[in-house]
Amino acid sequence: MGPELRHLRYLIAVAENGNFTRAAEELRISQPTLSQQIKQLERVVGAQLLDRGGRGVHLTDAGEAYVHYARRALRELAAADRAVLDVADLSRGHLRLAMTPTFTAYLIGPLVRAMHERHPGITLDVREMAKDRMEASLLADEIDLGIAFEGPHLPGIGADALFTETLSLVVAASAAPDPDRAALPVRRLAERQLALLSSDFVTREHVDAYLAEHRVTPPIVVEANSVQAITEIVQRVPGLATVLPDAVTDDHPHLVPVALDPPLPARRVALLHRESGYRSAAARAFTALANGLVRERGYATA
Repeated sequence: MGPELRHLRYLIAVAENGNFTRAAEELRISQPTLSQQIKQLERVVGAQLLDRGGRGVHLTDAGEAYVHYARRALRELAAADRAVLDVADLSRGHLRLAMTPTFTAYLIGPLVRAMHERHPGITLDVREMAKDRMEASLLADEIDLGIAFEGPHLPGIGADALFTETLSLVVAASAAPDPDRAALPVRRLAERQLALLSSDFVTREHVDAYLAEHRVTPPIVVEANSVQAITEIVQRVPGLATVLPDAVTDDHPHLVPVALDPPLPARRVALLHRESGYRSAAARAFTALANGLVRERGYATA
């Protein structure tokens, strides 16, 4: 007889806690029962999976290999359970969505509103995270879809083009230049005090690369790890400018974009998924809705 599902969960819990006592508390079973169940699993597979000597409990080489496949098996079974519960008419369902911080500033609100209006039976779990963590979460089946900038992706990650994001220099409306004035030469940025997003944002890396390419070093007097903070600061502090996606600026009547020469490079945005993963009805509906919404809002298609 092969191992049972509880054996896999018990082994993973011990491996993650490095301790039988903490693992037993987490699993809500007694420590003797947990120890007996792990020994039973080792007899079934015919190998020692845990090293119980020294401080703590550690996986043996055989245990490392076994846990790798045990985690994969549990992920696939969880996906199978969701597939059985999936309702094609979208009267109910659940979607786990992640996006990088920039998109929570202007994309998440319209997307959730549209999803709720069209499919009110679908519940959403929305998370903000960096692209590398997002892709790892997709592969671990912790989320269903992600929205991030295109670029190199981990093996097993699929990317569907969504739209192209454009950026501009941004100032307060009260300090806006004449709209008929020519684009601002990039060298003139050396004369402007900037308030920029912090290095937590991919947008900052994009801006820094643009400035470095043109050998311009403007004074950066404010850094913030929030798009909302940056928009508030630029609106209220005379003379400051920033760089933001045009979609963010469009949503703020007190901010106006200033064209740069040459312009900031555009960025392609993609909807990420696990290539081998089950695509639920909710995920398919969200994908269609996202593509329709970016067209309705006039974002350049990717």
